[in-house]
Amino acid sequence: MLEFMPLVLFVAVCAVLMLGFPVALSLAGTALAFAGLGLGLESLGIDAHFNPGYLSAYPNRLYGIMTNTTLLAVPLFVLMGVLLEKSRVAETLLDAMALLFGTRSGGLGIAVTLVGMLMAASTGIVGATVVTMGLMSLPTMLKRGYSPSLATGTICATGTLGQIIPPSIALVLLGDVLSSAYQQAQLSMGVFSPKTVSVGDLFMGALVPGLLLVGLYMLYVAVTAWRRPDAAPPVPREALTEELGHRGGLATLLLKGLVPPIALIVVVLGSILAGIATPTEASAVGAFGALVLALVYRRLSLVTLREVLRATTRVTSMVFLILIGAALFSLVFRAYGGEEMVTGLFERMPGGVVGATLIVMLVIFLLGFILDFIEITFVVVPIVGPILLAMGLDPVWLGIMIAINLQTSFLTPPFGFALFYLRGVAPASVTTASIYRGVVPFIAIQLVMLLLLAQFPALATWLPAQFG
Repeated sequence: MLEFMPLVLFVAVCAVLMLGFPVALSLAGTALAFAGLGLGLESLGIDAHFNPGYLSAYPNRLYGIMTNTTLLAVPLFVLMGVLLEKSRVAETLLDAMALLFGTRSGGLGIAVTLVGMLMAASTGIVGATVVTMGLMSLPTMLKRGYSPSLATGTICATGTLGQIIPPSIALVLLGDVLSSAYQQAQLSMGVFSPKTVSVGDLFMGALVPGLLLVGLYMLYVAVTAWRRPDAAPPVPREALTEELGHRGGLATLLLKGLVPPIALIVVVLGSILAGIATPTEASAVGAFGALVLALVYRRLSLVTLREVLRATTRVTSMVFLILIGAALFSLVFRAYGGEEMVTGLFERMPGGVVGATLIVMLVIFLLGFILDFIEITFVVVPIVGPILLAMGLDPVWLGIMIAINLQTSFLTPPFGFALFYLRGVAPASVTTASIYRGVVPFIAIQLVMLLLLAQFPALATWLPAQFG
């Protein structure tokens, strides 16, 4: 029984997280309890297969987390996203897109998808995008005859694009974890001058799959509108103009709503792709640009600035506390021989690297039903990442596969966070069952995207190779 303690530790952490305890405290508390158990058994002369020497590395781990310049991008990107949310750039943009596409069957759904894509590339925060799009577009879509399931599914799915379209906080965190895993994998293979994989590589690798995912979303909305015209009817331009309450011309709306976020995206991503700035430096430029936009739109007061800084501090503190807890969990897991157990399991698995990758993706997908993407990133990826990379997988490809898989964790009932965000702002007439039904086709699209990436890895690896 004691030789299976790593498995027991993993199951115990998942169980504690499902009970609703804070993530950071769950990881650290459960790990400390199992470390104490291991030390206690060893002191009694019982072989618990526990090596306490791993715990001595914890201070160095903490120092590494707090001095990691890559993770500095997290508070800056959060600050950028919250500022853009408060400046309400998306409202003008959505109105313009609705007027541009809404007169066609399925046009409002396509407009929501495009705006969601630009919001994702501007903010990278799923909750902000889903809530904003839900408040702005859902009432109009429902009033104009859209099927509740199609409307809510489209909003939830496009809101999660912030997970995969850079600059994404999820990619920043995943990039940092994969960077450590890649170096660990190379050292285990005897490569003492290891190559590196950066957050910028993941940003470039995510661009093509992210845009392809947007295209698949719009294709689904268009096909649904074609097959079921009553589910996504066209809206007369006069009625839509009256609904949105805009008297200005379409060109003016597009200029006000489209140019600022695109300019910010070009500056942030363009500087990374051109090699002018690192993701951390680009995040600082993005935060400054968002501050300028908020001032230009006259939406920045002292009260708003206080709210923005509090929200940024809250999210950043949560992320770093989880990192600290995850570091302790990882050390205790390895102290019980968990790394060797997982390696042996993968080596005995039929199908070699293909079978191992398939099992990992399936486990991540199933865990997405009950755990958040941050929990999966910091608990699962450090365990399986070094082993899969040592088996020869491309780190950028693996990172994008995991990122898209984690994106589904926001959509999968019953605990998908995007579902909760939308439920909180949706009118009472929209049932929870309608929201659940609406996201099912988009979950299927996510799985199709994973299959495409598995069949054509160049979708994720070509662009980083060009700029590498």
